[in-house]
Amino acid sequence: MADGFGATTTTDEVLDGVDLTGKRYLVTGVSAGLGVETARALVAHGAAVVGAARDLAKAESATAEVRAAAESGTGSFELLQLDLASLASVRAAADRLIADGRRFDAVIANAGIMATPEGRTADGFELQFGTNHLGHFLFVNRIAPLIVDGGRFVGLSSGAHHFSDIDLDDPNFETTPYDPWRAYGAAKTANALFAVEFDRRHRGRGIRAASVHPGGINTELGRYMSEEAQATLTAAIAQMQASGQGFAFKSVPQGAATSVWAATVADPAEIGGRYLEDCHVAETVETQSVGFGVRPYALDAARAKLLWGKSEALVGESF
Repeated sequence: MADGFGATTTTDEVLDGVDLTGKRYLVTGVSAGLGVETARALVAHGAAVVGAARDLAKAESATAEVRAAAESGTGSFELLQLDLASLASVRAAADRLIADGRRFDAVIANAGIMATPEGRTADGFELQFGTNHLGHFLFVNRIAPLIVDGGRFVGLSSGAHHFSDIDLDDPNFETTPYDPWRAYGAAKTANALFAVEFDRRHRGRGIRAASVHPGGINTELGRYMSEEAQATLTAAIAQMQASGQGFAFKSVPQGAATSVWAATVADPAEIGGRYLEDCHVAETVETQSVGFGVRPYALDAARAKLLWGKSEALVGESF
């Protein structure tokens, strides 16, 4: 891993001196925040990027800077409609990419929602689990043949995985009382476990997968939070600060840096099957600390296999 990279490293610092001409990437969630910055940085360094978004009109407006970077250099950018809360939309988007046939050097599953009021996807799944995990699970597995040998998959998890493990018996909160942060934490744990099992299944082709904690960033991700959910987050941050752990919000370029690092310049052997933060492999910790570290249950290989099987059953497809 590159020396000097850390919590304040930006995307352009990660890619300083790196030419991505000839490389092709897919980034989900390019209508705001981290997704837009991730796409911009890759395109600015010569890459071809496909950006997926639910609302194409919003994404067109949000990615003006990405298009400008493409026009001023050798990179390119195009949009793909993808609603992760609808399996029909996921299948249609994957089918379009498969029919196109062009390969990807890495897929970055960046899109997500956070601490939403209780809701259901178009297919009846708990909204956060269905959108953040199952939508990406189906999409990424369907397009996995398009990832080049030696390519990478990067899935965005979160320090909020500390809030909750995934309940494999009730992932959709059908009998468990709903709590927005518990549901978000469970979905982010699922994102980490998905990367663990994807890495195991695809490393024979040299493809490595990792999950990423981008850090605390003020983006649109929290737009659905109720006052109660916001108060819970504020209390958690205050508790970290009071215990001496510290907490500092990142800029968007700092928040996107670990995703870009993992997808492009990190040593694949070091990051494969791991949870990453601040442009390095995170420390495993036994106690709750939303600010740093990964809980053992988010890297548990046996639970990752069980979640894979559960997810296949829920989406009705096997991979």
